[in-house]
Amino acid sequence: MAAESGRQFWKRSAKLPGSIQPVYGAQHPPLDPRLTKNFIKDRSKANALPMKSKKASSFHEFARNTSDAWDIGDDEDEDFSSSSSSLQTLNSKVAKATAAQVLENHSKLRAKPERAQAALSDVPTNCKVIKSSSEAQLSRTSEEACVRTPLQKQQSLPLRPIIPLVARFSDQNASGAPPMTVREKTRLEKFRQLLSSHNTDLDELRKCSWPGVPREVRPVTWRLLSGYLPANMERRKLTLQRKREEYFGFIQQYYDSRNEEHHQDTYRQKARLVCVTHPLFQIHIDIPRTNPLIPLFQQPLVQEIFERILFIWAIRHPASGYVQGINDLVTPFFVVFLSEYVEEDVENFDVTNLSQDVLRSIEADSFWCMSKLLDGIQDNYTFAQPGIQKKVKALEELVSRIDEQVHNHFRKYEVEYLQFAFRWMNNLLMRELPLRCTIRLWDTYQSEPEGFSHFHLYVCAAFLIKWRKEILDEEDFQGLLMLLQNLPTIHWGNEEIGLLLAEAYRLKYMFADAPNHYRR
Repeated sequence: MAAESGRQFWKRSAKLPGSIQPVYGAQHPPLDPRLTKNFIKDRSKANALPMKSKKASSFHEFARNTSDAWDIGDDEDEDFSSSSSSLQTLNSKVAKATAAQVLENHSKLRAKPERAQAALSDVPTNCKVIKSSSEAQLSRTSEEACVRTPLQKQQSLPLRPIIPLVARFSDQNASGAPPMTVREKTRLEKFRQLLSSHNTDLDELRKCSWPGVPREVRPVTWRLLSGYLPANMERRKLTLQRKREEYFGFIQQYYDSRNEEHHQDTYRQKARLVCVTHPLFQIHIDIPRTNPLIPLFQQPLVQEIFERILFIWAIRHPASGYVQGINDLVTPFFVVFLSEYVEEDVENFDVTNLSQDVLRSIEADSFWCMSKLLDGIQDNYTFAQPGIQKKVKALEELVSRIDEQVHNHFRKYEVEYLQFAFRWMNNLLMRELPLRCTIRLWDTYQSEPEGFSHFHLYVCAAFLIKWRKEILDEEDFQGLLMLLQNLPTIHWGNEEIGLLLAEAYRLKYMFADAPNHYRR
């Protein structure tokens, strides 16, 4: 009876769990609305039956409709094969329409031949895309699925004019990097004067850094704003040398000797507090997932650097240890300090071209600056993550006051803030924004008192209200979560981040010190 019920569910459901869905967001380019509309229409036609099932509008209805979805027996293989062939046909249609769109974009970009050529160079000649992850699961027994690499799966996404994810991260908007204006040259000169003074005025430096730090002076500015370097010019060189030696002392003490027998007793005491299993176990899982679309972070040497940084931090902070998401927080510091030695685009830079001393400096500086950041938000990563729980609750209260309609829309369809905002707090919006935008955002965070903890709350509120129209257009639980977990920000640049920060500052000004409106 259960098998018969399961068979009927699969045959009548227009949206199968695990089926191909439009995916977009900071890590994936958004689908063209016209393609998405045609794609959904084709799918509904392919699966249409005289008796249509009711669309799940709330979490409980969604759960009831899908509770038996995975109880199907092995005798349902023929249903899967028919679904797979249907999905292949739909994939082909989407591929052809995507190729036509890219060709149309080419005609609009004739004034920019380099970008147009880059976009066209990625168009497959046979108008065929690699299977998506969902379809690969349906046909995983084939030889193609066995040899397909994770990177190839990512390349199956729709093609768009290429925008660097990291390169010139400070100086570009979505349309590319414009020439430096007179105002920007004046700002750069002011930064250089501040940084070269005998005692840098940190208050003035924060004021200048709030609207963004020029790429040329960002490394030293971040070191100062994070508290890693002293304001006194004469002490900086000695401080850098001492802190770098101290870090590699930790490497020798804990990392290099982690497998030696005479250190196991000391390690077991720390590991018992850090986590049940060896911290390197989870670190090894998470490092390959760190910005998988950027070649820089897939280099073995870079991954070894990240492994050491995260391991040492976990050993030195037994109250929390390593927690998933901390790996993302290393990347902005690593890229910024790498840019100090690299003139070209860093996203494809081969770090083996740098000297060992330079790599050691980048690694140590990244560790100390990340440690300074986490010192202010460590309760986000201790047991049960109470810091995140409090921030998500504060976000819910804040949104209920600034936009009651959006708040009531979530309540109507039983969407909990924890279901989407947990990641916003845990990763500081790094999964929602391209890396170039994260670095610009952190310019301001480091300029704000309690920027990564308190001000981040208002940035999240402004970020949520930014998608107000799209949220209210969704009228079911599944659609709302799909939207909130895959927001289309891939083409965001300085302009969008500037507007987001301005709105966050307005909310902070209105509500932070107003107990009648919002209480922290």
